[in-house]
Amino acid sequence: MRSKLSLLFDRFTLSLIAVMAAATIIPAHGRGAAFFEGLTAAAIALLFFLHGAKLSREAIIAGASHWRLHGLVFIWTFVIFPTLGWALAPVLVPMLGEPLYVGVLYLCVLPGTVQSAIAFTSIARGNVPAAVCAASASSIVGIVLTPLLLQWLLQADASAMGSASLMHAIRNISVQILLPFVVGHLMRPVVGRWMDGHRKLITCVDQGSILLVVYTAFSASVIGGLWQTVPPHALLIVTIVCCVLLALVLVLNTWSTRRLGFRREDEITIVFCGSKKSLATGVPMAQVLFSATAIGPALLPLMIFHQIQLMVCAVLAQNYQRAADARQAAAPAAGQ
Repeated sequence: MRSKLSLLFDRFTLSLIAVMAAATIIPAHGRGAAFFEGLTAAAIALLFFLHGAKLSREAIIAGASHWRLHGLVFIWTFVIFPTLGWALAPVLVPMLGEPLYVGVLYLCVLPGTVQSAIAFTSIARGNVPAAVCAASASSIVGIVLTPLLLQWLLQADASAMGSASLMHAIRNISVQILLPFVVGHLMRPVVGRWMDGHRKLITCVDQGSILLVVYTAFSASVIGGLWQTVPPHALLIVTIVCCVLLALVLVLNTWSTRRLGFRREDEITIVFCGSKKSLATGVPMAQVLFSATAIGPALLPLMIFHQIQLMVCAVLAQNYQRAADARQAAAPAAGQ
């Protein structure tokens, strides 16, 4: 019972809820808001510096040769997922309203996760080097592709979001996310060994940075009238939408991977890398792409989907692991 509850309410999830509550009750404003904005910018840079420093070049080289695998992960992340979000617009807009639908669509165009996708692939006995390469490539490509896809699918009015503003957003995202990531990766020979020995500290910095960004973003949205825009019943509908979306992607992803004849290890990598969306990238990127009043509704679907994907993928990884153990146990018996 306790382990099941820990799946539903892990420490990071409880921290996210607490931060949202704090931003609702005591939002940062005035000089406090300016202070947190500066602190958030530094936290984002540190977060992606650490992501880059954790990335092993040997793992990239080992996993880069699986071009069919990477192509399929790319298609699921940046083609099929966004197409599903766009196709569901006639149903979701009346149910959720425009602000929350934009959040669902933003969720659909985001890159995949890095840490959790690799961790679940490892637990499930999948192709870990390919997962490292696919997840990292997704994050880097998403820096440019996510704002382009979002603008295209929303069919934004040129006067409201012209090419100049789009290029400005891409440049800002590159400076805040890509540049620290590249610098961190180049610094890996210097800091890599220290980071490998302090994984718990790195995780704390990683999660703390996300919580700080969430507090700053939600403070601005609360002051702009977030909870007047998003009624409580809409959160329940968003949760159901996220569950349906994830279930649809996981089922179709697994079916297509098997139909295309991938090995079991590669199937695991494609399923976990092609079905997950990154909170670590999505939260700081939203600060650039959305206004202060729009960022709250834009992030709510992502935060809900994040927790659902962790719970479902944890169970899925354990099922893959048990199946792999059963095959290994049956192999000696079959040879006798």
